[in-house]
Amino acid sequence: MHADDQVDGNVSAKLSAFLREADDDRPVRIVPCVCAGCGRGVFSLLVNASGAERECSGCGGRAFIADSEEYWNEESWEEDEPGVAECPCGSEEFEAAVAFSLGGDGSVRWVTVGLRCTEDGFCGIYADWKIDYGPTGHLLTMV
Repeated sequence: MHADDQVDGNVSAKLSAFLREADDDRPVRIVPCVCAGCGRGVFSLLVNASGAERECSGCGGRAFIADSEEYWNEESWEEDEPGVAECPCGSEEFEAAVAFSLGGDGSVRWVTVGLRCTEDGFCGIYADWKIDYGPTGHLLTMV
């Protein structure tokens, strides 16, 4: 763990540790995905290399993660069409959290989507992408 890391509540210890280990040496802020409609935290996801869209397993509410919606179109999918995130056990339901890698000025430099399978606890990185613009503070609330 980096001295400046921040883990927001309700991220399992296993998933937050996995995300921290998978990130570079910059400080990270780890934020859980929570459905705005019903408050649940279990999702199925569509992912590709530059984005993710989640669907709540409780109410079916959908939301894009970080700036994914900006790149979520057929033109950008020519070489990387989104697919359903699936655990090696076959399950498609996950606890989801986002690790925002922060630059020295506190701006978001990288977005990493980590998932923990609700069936067997397997953790994996299912999408991550670089942020090369600013300001980026708005991304921290788009999980």
